[in-house]
Amino acid sequence: MAGGGRMRPNILVTGTPCTGKTTTCSLLADATQLRHINVGDLVKTKNLHDGWDEEFECQIMNEELLCDEIEDMMEDGGNVVDYHGCDFFPEHWFDRVVVLQTDNSVLYDRLSSRGYMGAKLTNNIECEIFQVLLEEARSSYAADIVIPLQSNCVEDISSNVATLTNWVNSWRPVGS
Repeated sequence: MAGGGRMRPNILVTGTPCTGKTTTCSLLADATQLRHINVGDLVKTKNLHDGWDEEFECQIMNEELLCDEIEDMMEDGGNVVDYHGCDFFPEHWFDRVVVLQTDNSVLYDRLSSRGYMGAKLTNNIECEIFQVLLEEARSSYAADIVIPLQSNCVEDISSNVATLTNWVNSWRPVGS
């Protein structure tokens, strides 16, 4: 059961790389005073990985180490977690799971401008086309907490942050 004993909600913001997760989470954290947990940064700074993936040019995250690292923070509540995957987190940690989605033409330009190419670029575009992360979220969490949001432009991000801020402000702990 989500929210068990927490006084503030936990939100997971997921989506393909370059859909605006970090921007959305930073703005949401500022608006709501939730703690922003950027999983990618945490994995790097705390060495919560098992080495480097040459093909995809990224760290191989150790999911167990990550979950151990943030467990106490998650149990306390008041977090917005920023990561491009979601199926390994305990279901009871989150009160809302947001899947950011971006049109493929916009996403292609964003990924390319970040230097994505070859298999890494293709893999991420295909993930968005086939809605891999939305399906992963829907198969990992209760349907009523998973929401897809468009994230193509600054206006979308502003609207998403406003929607989520309203949700945070109206959230109540289970049983209250």
